[in-house]
Amino acid sequence: VLLHHVVKGRIHADAAAAAGEASTLAGTTLTFGYDNGLEVSGMRIMMPDLPARNGVIHIVDDVLLPPATAAAETVSTTSGPKKAIRLIERAIDAGLPTATTVFVGGGTPTLVPADRLATIVSSIPVVADAEVTVECNPDDVTVEMLSTYRSAGVNRVSVGVQSMSAHVLDALGRTHDRDNVAAAVEAIRRSGLPSFNLDIIYGAARETFSDWAATLDEVIGFDPSHVSAYGLTIEAGTPLAGQPERHPDDDDQADKYELADERLTAAGLANYEVSNWARPGHESRHNLLYWRQQSYRGFGCAAHSHSNGRRWWNVRTPERYVDLVNTGGQVEAAAEVLDAETRRSEGLQLLLRTRDGVPANAFSPDTRELLAGLLVVHPDDADRVVLT
Repeated sequence: VLLHHVVKGRIHADAAAAAGEASTLAGTTLTFGYDNGLEVSGMRIMMPDLPARNGVIHIVDDVLLPPATAAAETVSTTSGPKKAIRLIERAIDAGLPTATTVFVGGGTPTLVPADRLATIVSSIPVVADAEVTVECNPDDVTVEMLSTYRSAGVNRVSVGVQSMSAHVLDALGRTHDRDNVAAAVEAIRRSGLPSFNLDIIYGAARETFSDWAATLDEVIGFDPSHVSAYGLTIEAGTPLAGQPERHPDDDDQADKYELADERLTAAGLANYEVSNWARPGHESRHNLLYWRQQSYRGFGCAAHSHSNGRRWWNVRTPERYVDLVNTGGQVEAAAEVLDAETRRSEGLQLLLRTRDGVPANAFSPDTRELLAGLLVVHPDDADRVVLT
Protein backbone atom coordinates (compact mmCIF):
# COMPACT_ATOMS: atom_id res chain seq x y z
CA VAL A 1 0.00 0.00 0.00
CA LEU A 2 2.11 2.84 -1.33
CA LEU A 3 0.46 5.72 0.48
CA HIS A 4 0.99 4.32 3.94
CA HIS A 5 3.78 3.13 6.16
CA VAL A 6 3.18 -0.08 8.03
CA VAL A 7 5.03 0.08 11.30
CA LYS A 8 4.72 -2.84 13.72
CA GLY A 9 1.32 -3.63 12.24
CA ARG A 10 0.12 -0.04 12.51
CA ILE A 11 -0.54 2.44 9.75
CA HIS A 12 0.21 6.11 9.81
CA ALA A 13 -0.35 8.70 7.12
CA ASP A 14 2.16 10.08 4.71
CA ALA A 15 3.38 13.51 5.74
CA ALA A 16 2.96 16.82 4.11
CA ALA A 17 6.26 18.20 2.79
CA ALA A 18 8.85 18.85 5.47
CA ALA A 19 7.21 21.66 7.36
CA GLY A 20 9.11 24.88 7.57
CA GLU A 21 11.86 23.67 5.28
CA ALA A 22 10.60 24.75 1.89
CA SER A 23 11.55 28.27 2.42
CA THR A 24 10.39 30.73 -0.02
CA LEU A 25 6.98 31.61 -1.30
CA ALA A 26 4.70 33.88 0.58
CA GLY A 27 2.21 33.62 -2.23
CA THR A 28 -1.12 31.93 -2.54
CA THR A 29 -2.89 29.24 -4.52
CA LEU A 30 -6.51 29.19 -5.55
CA THR A 31 -7.88 25.76 -6.16
CA PHE A 32 -11.29 25.43 -7.70
CA GLY A 33 -12.96 22.11 -7.37
CA TYR A 34 -15.90 20.90 -9.35
CA ASP A 35 -17.97 17.82 -9.45
CA ASN A 36 -16.70 18.63 -12.70
CA GLY A 37 -13.37 20.43 -11.38
CA LEU A 38 -10.73 23.50 -11.33
CA GLU A 39 -7.58 24.64 -9.39
CA VAL A 40 -5.74 28.01 -9.30
CA SER A 41 -2.24 28.10 -7.91
CA GLY A 42 0.41 30.76 -7.49
CA MET A 43 -2.56 31.64 -6.80
CA ARG A 44 -4.00 28.37 -8.08
CA ILE A 45 -7.49 27.42 -9.19
CA MET A 46 -8.43 23.78 -9.08
CA MET A 47 -11.52 22.51 -10.77
CA PRO A 48 -13.00 19.08 -11.61
CA ASP A 49 -15.26 19.13 -14.70
CA LEU A 50 -18.02 17.10 -16.24
CA PRO A 51 -18.19 14.41 -15.25
CA ALA A 52 -14.89 14.19 -13.39
CA ARG A 53 -12.33 16.88 -14.10
CA ASN A 54 -10.40 19.54 -12.25
CA GLY A 55 -8.77 22.72 -13.46
CA VAL A 56 -6.05 24.89 -11.96
CA ILE A 57 -5.15 28.50 -12.63
CA HIS A 58 -2.15 30.09 -10.98
CA ILE A 59 -2.36 33.80 -10.42
CA VAL A 60 1.06 35.12 -11.08
CA ASP A 61 1.28 38.73 -10.06
CA ASP A 62 -0.11 38.20 -6.60
CA VAL A 63 2.50 35.59 -5.78
CA LEU A 64 4.45 37.56 -3.22
CA LEU A 65 8.07 36.63 -2.73
CA PRO A 66 9.88 37.25 0.55
CA PRO A 67 10.87 40.92 0.83
CA ALA A 68 14.54 39.98 1.06
CA THR A 69 14.63 38.40 -2.38
CA ALA A 70 15.66 40.38 -5.41
CA ALA A 71 12.97 38.64 -7.39
CA ALA A 72 10.36 40.47 -5.35
CA GLU A 73 11.07 43.53 -7.44
CA THR A 74 9.72 41.78 -10.51
CA VAL A 75 6.38 40.87 -8.96
CA SER A 76 3.59 43.39 -9.32
CA THR A 77 1.60 44.16 -6.20
CA THR A 78 -1.08 46.12 -8.02
CA SER A 79 -1.86 44.43 -11.33
CA GLY A 80 -2.11 40.93 -9.89
CA PRO A 81 -5.89 40.80 -9.43
CA LYS A 82 -6.50 42.02 -12.98
CA LYS A 83 -4.12 39.47 -14.45
CA ALA A 84 -5.54 36.76 -12.24
CA ILE A 85 -9.08 37.56 -13.31
CA ARG A 86 -8.03 37.57 -16.96
CA LEU A 87 -6.52 34.10 -16.51
CA ILE A 88 -9.73 32.88 -14.92
CA GLU A 89 -11.87 34.40 -17.66
CA ARG A 90 -9.64 32.86 -20.32
CA ALA A 91 -10.00 29.41 -18.76
CA ILE A 92 -13.76 29.79 -18.49
CA ASP A 93 -13.97 30.91 -22.13
CA ALA A 94 -12.05 27.75 -23.03
CA GLY A 95 -14.78 25.62 -21.47
CA LEU A 96 -14.00 25.16 -17.78
CA PRO A 97 -17.24 24.58 -15.85
CA THR A 98 -18.69 26.40 -12.87
CA ALA A 99 -16.78 25.56 -9.71
CA THR A 100 -18.28 23.51 -6.91
CA THR A 101 -15.25 24.05 -4.64
CA VAL A 102 -12.49 26.64 -4.41
CA PHE A 103 -9.30 26.27 -2.38
CA VAL A 104 -6.90 29.18 -1.85
CA GLY A 105 -3.67 27.79 -0.49
CA GLY A 106 0.01 27.20 -0.98
CA GLY A 107 2.56 29.67 0.32
CA THR A 108 0.83 32.14 2.60
CA PRO A 109 -2.40 33.47 1.08
CA THR A 110 -3.03 35.76 4.03
CA LEU A 111 -0.01 37.87 3.02
CA VAL A 112 -1.99 38.94 -0.02
CA PRO A 113 -4.11 41.99 0.94
CA ALA A 114 -7.57 40.70 1.78
CA ASP A 115 -9.38 43.02 -0.62
CA ARG A 116 -7.22 41.85 -3.55
CA LEU A 117 -7.73 38.23 -2.70
CA ALA A 118 -11.46 38.83 -2.35
CA THR A 119 -11.56 40.52 -5.77
CA ILE A 120 -10.05 37.43 -7.37
CA VAL A 121 -12.17 34.90 -5.47
CA SER A 122 -15.38 36.78 -6.24
CA SER A 123 -14.58 36.62 -9.97
CA ILE A 124 -14.80 32.82 -9.96
CA PRO A 125 -18.15 31.45 -11.13
CA VAL A 126 -19.35 28.98 -8.50
CA VAL A 127 -22.47 26.98 -7.79
CA ALA A 128 -24.80 28.20 -5.07
CA ASP A 129 -23.51 25.81 -2.41
CA ALA A 130 -19.82 25.91 -3.36
CA GLU A 131 -17.20 25.16 -0.71
CA VAL A 132 -14.72 28.08 -0.75
CA THR A 133 -11.66 27.69 1.48
CA VAL A 134 -8.68 29.96 2.24
CA GLU A 135 -5.57 28.76 4.06
CA CYS A 136 -4.57 31.10 6.89
CA ASN A 137 -1.44 31.81 8.92
CA PRO A 138 -2.50 32.29 12.56
CA ASP A 139 -0.39 35.43 12.79
CA ASP A 140 -2.44 37.18 10.10
CA VAL A 141 -6.05 36.35 10.98
CA THR A 142 -8.37 39.20 11.95
CA VAL A 143 -12.14 39.59 11.99
CA GLU A 144 -11.82 42.30 9.35
CA MET A 145 -9.83 40.06 7.02
CA LEU A 146 -12.28 37.18 7.40
CA SER A 147 -15.25 39.49 6.86
CA THR A 148 -13.67 40.61 3.59
CA TYR A 149 -13.21 36.98 2.60
CA ARG A 150 -16.83 36.21 3.45
CA SER A 151 -17.99 39.05 1.23
CA ALA A 152 -16.32 37.22 -1.67
CA GLY A 153 -18.06 33.93 -0.86
CA VAL A 154 -15.45 32.28 1.36
CA ASN A 155 -17.19 29.94 3.81
CA ARG A 156 -14.29 27.91 5.19
CA VAL A 157 -10.72 28.57 6.36
CA SER A 158 -7.84 26.24 7.16
CA VAL A 159 -5.46 27.46 9.88
CA GLY A 160 -1.86 26.23 9.94
CA VAL A 161 -1.54 25.49 13.66
CA GLN A 162 1.12 22.72 13.36
CA SER A 163 1.69 22.52 17.13
CA MET A 164 0.70 24.19 20.39
CA SER A 165 4.17 23.63 21.85
CA ALA A 166 6.56 26.59 21.66
CA HIS A 167 9.72 24.54 21.19
CA VAL A 168 8.11 22.39 18.48
CA LEU A 169 6.95 25.49 16.62
CA ASP A 170 10.49 26.79 16.87
CA ALA A 171 11.83 23.53 15.42
CA LEU A 172 9.38 23.89 12.54
CA GLY A 173 10.43 27.48 11.91
CA ARG A 174 7.00 28.92 12.76
CA THR A 175 6.52 32.43 14.11
CA HIS A 176 3.13 32.07 15.79
CA ASP A 177 2.36 30.84 19.30
CA ARG A 178 -0.64 29.35 21.09
CA ASP A 179 -2.07 32.82 21.81
CA ASN A 180 -2.08 33.60 18.06
CA VAL A 181 -3.97 30.37 17.42
CA ALA A 182 -6.55 31.15 20.10
CA ALA A 183 -7.00 34.65 18.70
CA ALA A 184 -7.41 33.28 15.18
CA VAL A 185 -10.10 30.83 16.28
CA GLU A 186 -11.93 33.59 18.15
CA ALA A 187 -11.81 35.76 15.02
CA ILE A 188 -13.25 32.90 12.96
CA ARG A 189 -16.16 32.56 15.38
CA ARG A 190 -16.80 36.31 15.47
CA SER A 191 -16.74 36.49 11.67
CA GLY A 192 -19.50 33.90 11.41
CA LEU A 193 -17.64 31.49 9.14
CA PRO A 194 -19.55 28.19 9.28
CA SER A 195 -16.61 25.80 9.00
CA PHE A 196 -12.88 25.74 9.73
CA ASN A 197 -9.97 23.32 9.75
CA LEU A 198 -7.01 23.24 12.12
CA ASP A 199 -3.89 21.75 10.54
CA ILE A 200 -1.40 20.01 12.86
CA ILE A 201 1.78 17.98 12.33
CA TYR A 202 3.54 15.35 14.42
CA GLY A 203 7.09 14.01 14.47
CA ALA A 204 9.09 17.25 14.54
CA ALA A 205 12.46 17.34 16.29
CA ARG A 206 12.23 17.37 20.09
CA GLU A 207 8.47 16.77 20.12
CA THR A 208 7.61 14.37 22.91
CA PHE A 209 4.55 12.16 23.15
CA SER A 210 3.28 14.51 25.87
CA ASP A 211 3.78 17.53 23.60
CA TRP A 212 1.65 15.88 20.94
CA ALA A 213 -1.02 14.87 23.43
CA ALA A 214 -1.20 18.45 24.70
CA THR A 215 -1.50 19.78 21.14
CA LEU A 216 -4.39 17.40 20.46
CA ASP A 217 -6.17 18.39 23.67
CA GLU A 218 -5.83 22.10 22.98
CA VAL A 219 -6.92 21.75 19.37
CA ILE A 220 -9.96 19.72 20.40
CA GLY A 221 -10.72 22.40 22.97
CA PHE A 222 -11.22 24.90 20.13
CA ASP A 223 -14.11 22.71 18.90
CA PRO A 224 -13.10 22.74 15.22
CA SER A 225 -15.32 21.23 12.55
CA HIS A 226 -12.31 19.65 10.84
CA VAL A 227 -8.76 18.64 11.80
CA SER A 228 -5.92 17.54 9.50
CA ALA A 229 -3.02 15.75 11.21
CA TYR A 230 0.08 14.88 9.22
CA GLY A 231 3.27 13.06 10.11
CA LEU A 232 6.43 14.95 9.25
CA THR A 233 8.26 13.39 6.31
CA ILE A 234 11.68 14.11 4.86
CA GLU A 235 11.82 15.38 1.30
CA ALA A 236 15.02 14.90 -0.70
CA GLY A 237 16.83 18.15 -1.40
CA THR A 238 15.48 20.03 1.63
CA PRO A 239 17.74 21.23 4.46
CA LEU A 240 16.07 18.73 6.77
CA ALA A 241 17.16 15.84 4.55
CA GLY A 242 20.77 16.51 5.49
CA GLN A 243 20.09 16.58 9.23
CA PRO A 244 19.43 12.96 10.24
CA GLU A 245 19.35 13.88 13.91
CA ARG A 246 16.11 15.77 13.20
CA HIS A 247 14.43 12.98 11.25
CA PRO A 248 11.21 11.55 12.73
CA ASP A 249 11.08 8.04 14.18
CA ASP A 250 8.55 5.71 12.53
CA ASP A 251 7.46 4.02 15.75
CA ASP A 252 7.04 7.38 17.48
CA GLN A 253 4.93 8.68 14.61
CA ALA A 254 2.80 5.54 14.55
CA ASP A 255 2.06 5.94 18.26
CA LYS A 256 1.21 9.61 17.77
CA TYR A 257 -1.09 8.81 14.86
CA GLU A 258 -2.98 6.26 16.94
CA LEU A 259 -3.36 8.81 19.74
CA ALA A 260 -4.68 11.39 17.27
CA ASP A 261 -7.26 8.96 15.92
CA GLU A 262 -8.32 7.93 19.42
CA ARG A 263 -8.77 11.46 20.77
CA LEU A 264 -10.23 13.09 17.67
CA THR A 265 -12.72 10.27 17.20
CA ALA A 266 -13.74 10.49 20.84
CA ALA A 267 -14.34 14.21 20.34
CA GLY A 268 -16.85 13.51 17.56
CA LEU A 269 -14.55 13.99 14.57
CA ALA A 270 -14.76 11.01 12.19
CA ASN A 271 -11.66 9.78 10.38
CA TYR A 272 -12.92 9.99 6.79
CA GLU A 273 -9.43 9.96 5.22
CA VAL A 274 -6.14 8.76 6.68
CA SER A 275 -4.99 12.23 7.74
CA ASN A 276 -8.35 14.00 8.08
CA TRP A 277 -11.10 14.04 10.71
CA ALA A 278 -14.37 15.95 10.48
CA ARG A 279 -17.75 16.44 12.05
CA PRO A 280 -20.64 15.21 9.87
CA GLY A 281 -21.10 17.50 6.88
CA HIS A 282 -17.72 19.25 7.29
CA GLU A 283 -15.52 16.91 5.27
CA SER A 284 -13.31 18.78 2.80
CA ARG A 285 -15.25 18.43 -0.42
CA HIS A 286 -12.32 19.80 -2.36
CA ASN A 287 -9.81 17.27 -1.07
CA LEU A 288 -12.22 14.44 -1.71
CA LEU A 289 -11.92 15.28 -5.39
CA TYR A 290 -8.28 14.22 -5.25
CA TRP A 291 -8.95 10.99 -3.41
CA ARG A 292 -11.56 10.11 -6.01
CA GLN A 293 -9.04 10.63 -8.82
CA GLN A 294 -10.77 13.54 -10.50
CA SER A 295 -8.96 15.26 -13.34
CA TYR A 296 -7.52 18.73 -12.83
CA ARG A 297 -5.64 21.34 -14.78
CA GLY A 298 -3.04 23.59 -13.25
CA PHE A 299 -1.84 27.05 -14.13
CA GLY A 300 1.05 28.50 -12.16
CA CYS A 301 4.55 27.71 -11.00
CA ALA A 302 4.98 24.00 -10.23
CA ALA A 303 1.28 23.35 -10.85
CA HIS A 304 0.42 19.74 -11.71
CA SER A 305 -2.47 18.73 -13.94
CA HIS A 306 -4.28 15.57 -14.96
CA SER A 307 -6.89 14.86 -17.58
CA ASN A 308 -7.99 11.47 -18.87
CA GLY A 309 -4.77 9.74 -17.91
CA ARG A 310 -2.36 12.47 -18.99
CA ARG A 311 -0.40 14.23 -16.23
CA TRP A 312 1.69 17.33 -16.74
CA TRP A 313 3.40 19.98 -14.65
CA ASN A 314 4.59 23.54 -15.07
CA VAL A 315 7.98 25.11 -14.52
CA ARG A 316 8.89 25.17 -10.86
CA THR A 317 10.17 28.65 -9.99
CA PRO A 318 7.89 31.70 -9.65
CA GLU A 319 10.38 33.94 -11.43
CA ARG A 320 10.54 31.73 -14.52
CA TYR A 321 6.80 31.20 -14.56
CA VAL A 322 6.08 34.94 -14.36
CA ASP A 323 8.54 35.58 -17.20
CA LEU A 324 7.01 32.92 -19.42
CA VAL A 325 3.48 34.19 -18.83
CA ASN A 326 4.51 37.78 -19.54
CA THR A 327 6.29 36.78 -22.78
CA GLY A 328 3.69 34.28 -23.96
CA GLY A 329 6.00 31.29 -23.49
CA GLN A 330 5.17 27.64 -22.81
CA VAL A 331 4.87 27.04 -19.07
CA GLU A 332 4.47 23.27 -19.24
CA ALA A 333 7.72 21.62 -18.16
CA ALA A 334 7.01 17.92 -18.79
CA ALA A 335 4.23 15.34 -19.04
CA GLU A 336 3.44 11.64 -18.81
CA VAL A 337 0.59 9.44 -19.99
CA LEU A 338 -0.70 6.87 -17.53
CA ASP A 339 -1.63 3.47 -18.88
CA ALA A 340 -4.86 1.83 -17.79
CA GLU A 341 -3.21 -0.36 -15.16
CA THR A 342 -1.34 2.57 -13.58
CA ARG A 343 -4.53 4.61 -13.40
CA ARG A 344 -6.38 1.69 -11.84
CA SER A 345 -3.63 1.10 -9.29
CA GLU A 346 -3.34 4.76 -8.33
CA GLY A 347 -7.10 5.03 -8.06
CA LEU A 348 -7.19 2.15 -5.59
CA GLN A 349 -4.35 3.63 -3.56
CA LEU A 350 -6.16 6.95 -3.28
CA LEU A 351 -9.52 5.44 -2.39
CA LEU A 352 -7.90 3.18 0.18
CA ARG A 353 -6.98 6.32 2.10
CA THR A 354 -10.67 7.07 2.59
CA ARG A 355 -13.40 5.50 4.67
CA ASP A 356 -15.13 4.50 1.41
CA GLY A 357 -12.43 1.89 0.85
CA VAL A 358 -12.16 -0.17 -2.33
CA PRO A 359 -13.97 -3.17 -3.86
CA ALA A 360 -12.94 -6.36 -2.10
CA ASN A 361 -12.22 -8.00 -5.45
CA ALA A 362 -9.53 -5.40 -6.14
CA PHE A 363 -7.16 -7.69 -4.23
CA SER A 364 -6.28 -11.26 -5.05
CA PRO A 365 -6.80 -13.83 -2.29
CA ASP A 366 -3.03 -14.00 -1.80
CA THR A 367 -2.82 -10.21 -1.37
CA ARG A 368 -5.76 -10.22 1.05
CA GLU A 369 -3.94 -12.84 3.10
CA LEU A 370 -0.76 -10.76 3.03
CA LEU A 371 -2.70 -7.73 4.26
CA ALA A 372 -4.59 -9.59 6.97
CA GLY A 373 -4.97 -7.29 9.95
CA LEU A 374 -4.63 -4.19 7.79
CA LEU A 375 -7.85 -4.59 5.79
CA VAL A 376 -11.35 -5.30 7.09
CA VAL A 377 -14.75 -5.57 5.48
CA HIS A 378 -16.47 -2.19 5.16
CA PRO A 379 -19.00 -1.83 8.00
CA ASP A 380 -21.76 -0.77 5.60
CA ASP A 381 -20.85 -2.69 2.45
CA ALA A 382 -19.75 -6.33 2.50
CA ASP A 383 -18.37 -6.01 -1.04
CA ARG A 384 -15.77 -3.39 -0.03
CA VAL A 385 -12.76 -3.33 2.27
CA VAL A 386 -11.19 -0.52 4.26
CA LEU A 387 -7.99 0.01 6.21
CA THR A 388 -8.09 -0.82 9.91
